[in-house]
Order: sequence, then structure tokens, then C-alpha cells
Amino acid sequence: MEQTFSLKQKNMQFLIILVPILVTQVFMCAMTFFDTMMSGHVSPNDLVGVAIGSSIWMPVFTGLNGILFAVVPIVAQLLGAKKKEDVPFVVIQAVYLAVGISILVIICGSYLITPILSKMELNVLSYHIAHDFLVAISFGVMPLFVSTVLRCFIDTLGYTRITMFISMVALPINILLNYVLIFGKFGFPQLGGVGAGWASAITYWCIAIISFCVIQRKEPFKSYHIFSSWYSFSLAAWKEQLKIGIPIGIAIFCETSIFAVITLLMSEFSEVTIAAYQVAINVAALIYMIPLSISMALTIVIGFEVGARRYRDARQYSYLGIGTALVMAVVAALVLYFANEGIASLYTENSDIRHLAEQFLLYAIFFQLSDAIATPVQGCLRGYKDVRITFIMAMVSYWVLGLPLGYVLAHHSGLGAFGYWIGLIVGLAFGAICLSARLVRVQHKHV
Repeated sequence: MEQTFSLKQKNMQFLIILVPILVTQVFMCAMTFFDTMMSGHVSPNDLVGVAIGSSIWMPVFTGLNGILFAVVPIVAQLLGAKKKEDVPFVVIQAVYLAVGISILVIICGSYLITPILSKMELNVLSYHIAHDFLVAISFGVMPLFVSTVLRCFIDTLGYTRITMFISMVALPINILLNYVLIFGKFGFPQLGGVGAGWASAITYWCIAIISFCVIQRKEPFKSYHIFSSWYSFSLAAWKEQLKIGIPIGIAIFCETSIFAVITLLMSEFSEVTIAAYQVAINVAALIYMIPLSISMALTIVIGFEVGARRYRDARQYSYLGIGTALVMAVVAALVLYFANEGIASLYTENSDIRHLAEQFLLYAIFFQLSDAIATPVQGCLRGYKDVRITFIMAMVSYWVLGLPLGYVLAHHSGLGAFGYWIGLIVGLAFGAICLSARLVRVQHKHV
């Protein structure tokens, strides 16, 4: 990260940071895409099992992973304030926190997986596939969370291309492992959808090992001596990270868990509806990586400028990021409109699932415009370490407004399963407006 003096320089630095983050996010999300798609070519039961397992795992992963994102604004502001010597301590404490969160997830998961799945009206085969998929993926939880901390450190220094290359290596590994374990190639047993869980767990270990080696051996990361001194546990450091990270994690969890809850509610319709909904969610999640990546890049650049007390530059970055997100949202909406049939056919050959998925994809278009505003604005606010309002608005948008409205529309308007998505679209639009107002207020305060 370097200080910039013109809009052109800001645009160039923002793109240098953003593009690798976007590629990384797409590649990471593509792992879930290939898990679901390749499992769907085994049987509809495998598609449903992996889709359900993923819908339960992703909110947990993204929400708790969001807590670890506190590393980004903390380190960014330290770098902006030229306090490089404090960075290793922050990173090591975050690694401790990642390990603690991992242990908690594994313990809680062992007690909660069965009750959650039992509440869904799944056939026996789909139930066991979803259960065993989650058990398999649990073996990769710890390296996944630790690698998130290492990735945040690398990205905040501005070397987002490094994490991009790591993700580009990880995806082929995941696809190969999927091919071997899902379909039983090269002498391995055919595990079906469960094989996708084992493939992901192994891939998470590969990502963590590669990230560790990069930080240990490659400059400028090597000069920070992150793992040269293992600091003792610091309650004060954890308190600072949790104070920033918990609101981030809750906001992300509210946003992602709502779709898992809707999956549970949709079990009253049919397994075809569940499968079609999961196809659309999988595609929408892939597209969501665009505003999410912009949000992550904005946290880095704005945090850096705020740490250096260059508030005018921070505001210019916010306009640049939100404008970029809006342009990309229009492009994504056009792709969904004109290519929804082809996209749905990638997941399944079942005509009923494919036809329903095409309709869900049309509704997903409306998510893009609100996401293009709300998500980058959240990234801007995190750069200022203003995180409380983001989780409050996530609660209100999805759980107070979106879900109740969706339930009413689904059961009392004749819209059926589509009613849930309309409710969420309204909630997300409301959140985008309120978050934008908050950003304006924060920027005015700093000016």
C-alpha cells in the first residue's frame, strides 16, 4: 500500500488490490460450485445432500470467518500509522483466535448436525449424504480459519496477487479430488456427494500450508517475522479483535444464514424446489463475489487512509468502489437474464429442476443492484472501524423485514417459494439505503 495523490493513481491502486481479491473469491466460491455441480451428475439425491450440507456449512463458515476479518482494518490502520512493529502480535493473536473458533465449531457441530437435518423432510439417502458431507468437511475447519488470518495479513499489505495465485492452485486440486472421490477414479471408492466434503477438507489443508510457506519464505512478509516469536495469549488483543470482528461476523452470518433458513422452510414444497433453489443460490453466491471483493478491497484502502488521517482520500475511494460495483451489477444482471437457461443446465439434467432454477435466477437479478450498494458500503464502514451499524442493519433487513414479508408472500399471495426471494429483495434494498446514510454521516464526522 502506498499513498496516492490523484484519482488516476487511486483507481490504479484500487484495481491492483481488487482484481486479485475478486479472482480469489471467485475461485474459492467455485469450489462450492463444483462440489454441487459434480455431485448433481451422480444423482438427484447427491445434489440435494451436498446442497443442503453446503447451505448449513456456508453460513457458519462465513459468519465465524467474518470475525477473523477484523485483522484487515486493524493491520491496515497500523500500516497507515507506520506502526509495522505491532503487526506480528496482531496476526499471531488472530491465529490463536482462529484455532479457538475451529475447536468450538467442531464441538458444536457434533451435537447440532443431526437435530438440524432431522427437521428437514429429506429422504433417507439425501439425509445421510448431507450428514456425512458435513462430517467430512469438519476435518478442514481449523486450517481453513487459520488460512483466513494469513490471507488477511497478505492482502492488507497490498499483495493480493499472492492469495490469488494460492486460490488458483487450490481450485484444480479441489476439482481433481472431487473427480477422484465423487466418481471413484484411480482405485478410490465412489463416495458420491460425500467425496466433495473430503475433497474440500484436503484442499483447505493445502491452502493453509501454502500460505504458511509464503509468509515464512517470501518478502516482504518474511521481514515481519510473524512466526519467529510466539507471543503469549493476550485477552486485550482478543477483546479488540472481537469488538470489531463479532459485528462483522454477525452481519455476514445474518446475510448468509437467512438462505439456509429459507431452505428449511422450503422443505414443505418439494425436493425439486429445494434443488432448484440451491442451484440459483449457488449462482447468486458466485456473482455476489464481485461486490464482496470490492468491499474487501475498500476496507484495505480506506483503513490505510484513515490510519494516516487522510480522510478526503478515504472518501474518494468509497465513491470509486461503489461506482465500480454498480457497473458490475448491471453486467451480472444482463448475464443472468440472457443466459439463465444455459446456467441452470450446468447443474442438472433433470428438466423439472432446471426449469424451476431458471425462474429463480430471474429473481436473483434484483439482488445484484442492492448488493452493489450495501456490500461495498459495509466495506467502507469497516475501514473506519465502524461495524456496529452493519450488523444491526443486517438483522433488520433480513430477519425483521425480509423473512417475515417473504413468509407472508409465500403462503398468502400465490407466489409460493418465490415469495421468500421477493421479501429478501425488499429487505436488502432497505438495508442498502440505511447503510448509505450511515456512511455519509461517518464521512461527514471525519471531515
